[in-house]
Amino acid sequence: MTATTWRRDIAASLVVFLVALPLCAGVAVASGVPAELGLITGIVGGLVAGLLPGSSLQVSGPAAGMTVLVFEAVQRYGVAALGTLVLAAGLLQLILGALRMGRWFRAISVAVVEGMLAGIGLTIIAGQLYAMAGVTAPGSGLAKLAGLPGLLGDALATPAAAASLGLGAATIAVLLAWPHLPARIRVVPGPLAAVALATAAVPVLDLPVDRLQVQGLLSAIQPPGLDDLAPLTELAGLGTIVAFALIASAESLFSAAAVDRMHDGPRTDYDKELIAQGAGNTVCGALGALPMTAVIVRSATNVQAGARTKAARVLHGLWLLLFAALLPAALGLIPLAALAGVLVHAGWKLLPTAELRPLWRRHRGEAVVLVCTAVAVVALNLFEGVLLGLLLAVLKTAWDTSHVHLEVTDDGEGPVHVALTGNATFLRLPKMLGTLEALPRDRPIELDLSGVRHLDHACRTALTAWADQHNQEGTPAVSVPPDLVGART
Repeated sequence: MTATTWRRDIAASLVVFLVALPLCAGVAVASGVPAELGLITGIVGGLVAGLLPGSSLQVSGPAAGMTVLVFEAVQRYGVAALGTLVLAAGLLQLILGALRMGRWFRAISVAVVEGMLAGIGLTIIAGQLYAMAGVTAPGSGLAKLAGLPGLLGDALATPAAAASLGLGAATIAVLLAWPHLPARIRVVPGPLAAVALATAAVPVLDLPVDRLQVQGLLSAIQPPGLDDLAPLTELAGLGTIVAFALIASAESLFSAAAVDRMHDGPRTDYDKELIAQGAGNTVCGALGALPMTAVIVRSATNVQAGARTKAARVLHGLWLLLFAALLPAALGLIPLAALAGVLVHAGWKLLPTAELRPLWRRHRGEAVVLVCTAVAVVALNLFEGVLLGLLLAVLKTAWDTSHVHLEVTDDGEGPVHVALTGNATFLRLPKMLGTLEALPRDRPIELDLSGVRHLDHACRTALTAWADQHNQEGTPAVSVPPDLVGART
């Protein structure tokens, strides 16, 4: 590495560190765990995953996209069992990477991924609006959304809640305005500036708001013990592990694809990147920390700040470690409302507000899958919502590929010729049978299937049954290709 490359990487690492610091703490608080666990995950993302091969420039750490699933797991099993779940998910990622399954994650429907992120974004926004007001949020996503209309009135009735909500709203306003400020001011990352301004405003305005509770890194580390293995014996626990592994892997590899489009350096090796993510999550689990994914916000910041090698992301983890070890008291000055405001802004950025309308115009089916996935994530939970989205994507693909065309040639006398072309699947049976059953019953009918590329079992059975019924009515026989008749046996 040249001196110029080192200077670029060091400068980029400092920028990424300043962006990651409030996000690590905020994601941890939103997940229902101590803020230090978010910092530990960020440190592991830099010092462990950052050193491994895969993607050179994307940055890993705790992600807002995992907060909903982590919060549900913590509520069900407790903070102590979180390490077990994350450790098992990391081992599963290592196995998938060793089996060279990383490239297959690119086959996941983009509509499902964007719908998942949109559902997560809505849940984050709803939940963190309650946190901004210092109010306990309802349990389900739908209950959170339903309670929002009354939240403002309840918050304004209490001075402390009103102050907290106002501070969070001001934090969001700073984040929204930051990209429009002069470039010399935007040298400071927006999240850091917003949190710093909110932190300074609390003593100046003497605001009665809650602050972040910190204990130190060593006291926050909770390696899983034998008593924390209970989730491994439950179907729901195993489902959570699979969800951790698959969602973290998909988010990381989609992030890698996006980062590759931002620079002209080495491309990502998806299998090696999956192994790197698995190794990081294995270490995070052993330390009892949050699950780790590659995060597009930090990764994009890294590229835009001029990073050239993986040294930038490794150094960002080192800066997080030094800050958490040497200046933990500084975290205790941060108001919770400011972190909630940062996460509301992050949740909003997960919503595909700009892409949804063009997607509806060009690919309406994909837009339906996206919206249904998002609604399912909010109404049910993350795992079930994603499964429903994948099912809809598969059904949509099956529908799109099962095009069949029936051409009826009837000269008024003699046999009626019916030619089928395309892919005949059960999804098109109503159309096929409707056309056939409308044909004259007193005329010979010839079926031409030479143009059919695929004929599934359901269609073979239905066509044969229709032919048998036509013949049994005493009308002239239906001419059916021999291979179709033979398919019944």
